Amino acid sequence: MKRDNSTKILLLVLLMGVGLSSCHDKLDVREGQLATGDLDYTDASTMIQPLIGAYYEMATRGWEEPLLLGVRGDDVNAGGLGDQQPFADTDQYTYDRDYWMYNSLWNVHYNDIINMNTAILQLENFREFANEADAARADQYIAEIMVMRAYLHFNLARVWEDIFIITSNQPEEELQAGVSSKAEVMQFISDQMDMAILDLPAVRPNERTDVMGGVTAYTAYAVKALANQELENYQEVANATGAIIGSGRFSLYPDFYQLFKKPGELSNESLFELQYSDYGTPSGDALYHLYAPFGPQNWTPARENAQSGWGFYEPSKKFIKFMLDRDEEVRLQTSVLFTNDGIDELRADGYTDLPSFVSNTTPSGDVINNFERANFSSGKHYLPSIQLTDGRNDYSAGKNMIVIRYAEILLMYAEAVTLGANPTSISADEAVNLVRSRAGMPALSGVTHQDVLDEKFAELAMEWGIRYFDMIRHEKYGELSYDGRTFSADKEYLPYPQAQIDALPLGANAVMNSMLNN
Repeated sequence: MKRDNSTKILLLVLLMGVGLSSCHDKLDVREGQLATGDLDYTDASTMIQPLIGAYYEMATRGWEEPLLLGVRGDDVNAGGLGDQQPFADTDQYTYDRDYWMYNSLWNVHYNDIINMNTAILQLENFREFANEADAARADQYIAEIMVMRAYLHFNLARVWEDIFIITSNQPEEELQAGVSSKAEVMQFISDQMDMAILDLPAVRPNERTDVMGGVTAYTAYAVKALANQELENYQEVANATGAIIGSGRFSLYPDFYQLFKKPGELSNESLFELQYSDYGTPSGDALYHLYAPFGPQNWTPARENAQSGWGFYEPSKKFIKFMLDRDEEVRLQTSVLFTNDGIDELRADGYTDLPSFVSNTTPSGDVINNFERANFSSGKHYLPSIQLTDGRNDYSAGKNMIVIRYAEILLMYAEAVTLGANPTSISADEAVNLVRSRAGMPALSGVTHQDVLDEKFAELAMEWGIRYFDMIRHEKYGELSYDGRTFSADKEYLPYPQAQIDALPLGANAVMNSMLNN
């Protein structure tokens, strides 16, 4: 879906909605936050501060961002939300330009991009005074930030199609140049990753000793593969994912259930993971993502005083039935928290002989009670109450959030090969069967593209909108037309937020009318 005359779209809001720093401002990182202050660029021992600030920007995602990215897939339904009706409407492919979530996703992503650009400028200042070893370290830090910045551009382009590519912290000229097409953005990301890979360590994130869990060359390969998947350049997908597989450094965490909980944090499966912590203390400083929107509104936790959630994000019955029909246990029990009402609804739909693991009591002993907004909740965003730090009661408090994991790499590789790419590592059958084996599923032979899409559905549901973006990339609109929904090509991308259009100059009626009609 093309948007004409969009050079100035969102220009003023982008300038007003994010705090732009002067290119002469110094970056001072206090407890991981980016702020203006003085840095001594001749002191290489403080060079890591802008990098840690960039990681802080990446980690502090708004609670609405992963919800909005994922809710349109046929794996997820919005809970019945009286107070967030436009979110529920978005799940039905009815879009409201005025909805605050749309504007927030845009502004928060671009705010972080511009702050990351500021961090890069500071690192370039350090490099100017650095010896050879410290200059190489500055290049590595810059490359890490380039990967995070690329991932944010990647999200924006998948949601809005044509967007601004911003590589400075004074983006007036870039904004005046106008938006780039989705294809141009994805190629930009791919090219940026080629540059970043050269300066990044070729290790797993959990092998880093300076920034544990930080970006590595393999994170950059993964982002490159994601971008080329959107370009449908499947040979490049096979090349990038094949480099990860062929490294021999990554493996699937053996326990799928615990992968999404404390034991699975920073495992050998993780290529990119947002890290949170309360530092093991019962009170005081903590860096959390707000997981309450994902959680059930009513539960009886195994550990007393653990708080429930909001019920905004519900695994779809379509997904649950798909998994039951495949005789999935490990992945279904992990992915879905069941209420008794939900179980009764499944039985009423003909699933009268449900397996015993379909229960409102989780393997960790938390009881999911009936609640108003939904009949199911996401198990991938659930931390058992017994894994909470003593004294900490927020829903899923301190749980990390996996962004890219090796299972997705294996399935992207298999998809590329089944679509005609030359294998660069293992076979498509081997890649798919590694994922299936962990789930206790029998091996397949002669894997087809549809087999891979089904495997991605089973393995990656509820994660970052992967299912939705797969379906629109392959124009499988019928899959998204389910449970009374009707999807069509004109619904692929969200409209630009009304707040952006309102910021246009008063005389720009032609541009405004063009945007309102697209």
